[in-house]
Amino acid sequence: MHKTIQALLALLTIGSLISLAQEPTGFRANTEHTGIAQTNPPKSIDHIRWEFKTGSRIVASPVVSAGIVYIGSDDHALHAIDADSGHELWRFATEANVGSTVAVDHNSVFFLSLDGNAYCLDAKTGKLNWKFKTEGESRLNAAGLYGLLPTREVIPDPWDFYLSSPTVAEGTVYFGSGDHHIYALDASSGHLRWKYQTNDVVHSSPAISKGVLYVGCWDGILYAINAKSGHELWKFATGVDPTHFMQGIPGSPAVAEGIVAFGSRDGLIYALEAVSGKLLWHQENSGSWVIASPAIQNGVLYITTSDSLKFRALDLKTGKPIYDLLFNAYSFSSPTIAGRHAYFGSFDGCVFDVDLEAHQYNSHFCVKAHQNRRDLLTEEGHLKTEVIFGPLGPDGKLNNTIDASIIGIDRLLQLGSILSSPTVENGVVYFGSTDGSVYALD
Repeated sequence: MHKTIQALLALLTIGSLISLAQEPTGFRANTEHTGIAQTNPPKSIDHIRWEFKTGSRIVASPVVSAGIVYIGSDDHALHAIDADSGHELWRFATEANVGSTVAVDHNSVFFLSLDGNAYCLDAKTGKLNWKFKTEGESRLNAAGLYGLLPTREVIPDPWDFYLSSPTVAEGTVYFGSGDHHIYALDASSGHLRWKYQTNDVVHSSPAISKGVLYVGCWDGILYAINAKSGHELWKFATGVDPTHFMQGIPGSPAVAEGIVAFGSRDGLIYALEAVSGKLLWHQENSGSWVIASPAIQNGVLYITTSDSLKFRALDLKTGKPIYDLLFNAYSFSSPTIAGRHAYFGSFDGCVFDVDLEAHQYNSHFCVKAHQNRRDLLTEEGHLKTEVIFGPLGPDGKLNNTIDASIIGIDRLLQLGSILSSPTVENGVVYFGSTDGSVYALD
């Protein structure tokens, strides 16, 4: 009898390990997108364990699975890197930038490329399993973005860096597209199960909880859709940023404790009732965009802001501010939590380690490009916007055209900006930089 019980316990343990090994992983760590890494954090992030150089800038986030780091690059490729050594295991070439973070499930890797295709690869070899062609990718396009001249000209948004990152749940892969659709494909074959049409580009990444898919859109609406059927359950409209004439939800929502939380370009953080879409609260951010996706742990929401330069901790149920930490440059990077630490990056090429219990920074790390382009920073480390987005016109104002904006953003990214959201695994923090490198810090 004793041996029988031991055998059953062993089988249950093995079954649990297999279940854990088969749990899908991807952007924001889980399907609810709460940003929680189930691992221990490092003591600090001041040591480079390894650096791997891709062929171009990186905006995608790394995902670690079975000892392999997967990350896309603007060099048109997805790279698979040994997590311990930093040696490349394989790379897969697409026809355009890979600004999508991968999802990994059952030895398959799923991601999107700016070439308009969704790809499924063998996780160990990089061999193509299937690809699915959407109706084509696009950045957000609108007239009069940010008040730029000429006001009637429809222009692509140069701040629309990311593609939607796929989420895998119960044999289905879900993602948004620049063709204004949300897609659900059979994960094994790539066959279309359903697609849902929105009013604009969808670069938000779907979160899934209790059979419901939640995703934002550049039309300023958060959609709740039945994940199995593709039928709309409810939708919630956000507002418009009066300063930049902008709306939209580029980040991923997170779902916890029956609440859907997300940031918007209207300058607010929102919390909705997950079942009904009813507004529970919204929190202002001093007129700043909120591009990042929130992390949620123990009833607290953590998120970064752009222009107001804040790492924010808010009560999940009420939206009441708990504390803010300041940094020196915009942040689009979504915080990842490991233990009682949170990690995020900023446009000046730095990654920050927040001690969530002490409410202060524990350590930080800046890439070499941060030092190499100190001419773009003040002595205090803030952005010299007049240098980055200049030159100034005869009237002393910035050149208010899309051309100048594109040049300025390119100059800004020369700081080695961390648009990537860090991933933590076994005491190591991984992230990508616009300097073209993937870093492993411990």
